[in-house]
Amino acid sequence: MNNAVISLLTSVAALATGGAIGFLFGTVQNSALARNKKLGDKGKLRGGWGLMPGSMSRVAVLLVVLVGVQVLCPMFFEGNIQWLVSAGVLLGYGFSFVKRLDRRAEERI
Repeated sequence: MNNAVISLLTSVAALATGGAIGFLFGTVQNSALARNKKLGDKGKLRGGWGLMPGSMSRVAVLLVVLVGVQVLCPMFFEGNIQWLVSAGVLLGYGFSFVKRLDRRAEERI
């Protein structure tokens, strides 16, 4: 019984940690997109390659955070728990993406 409760809590914590990481990454990407859109409206973007400057560094930070979680919380990466962290990242980023799509739809109406 005790092992089942610990397994459940570990699974929920892994999903929540992944969700927080994905949501924060999506929020940072959305704020960068808004900033770059303002720069584009002012005509300060240099070209197509400058459309999303800094995106590679944001992805690198995401990977460093994921490695940090793997080092600091190795219990999330035993057995099949790592898939819950990945699913959490997907759900967190997907949530911020859907929020952005909703805002775009409201702006069009």
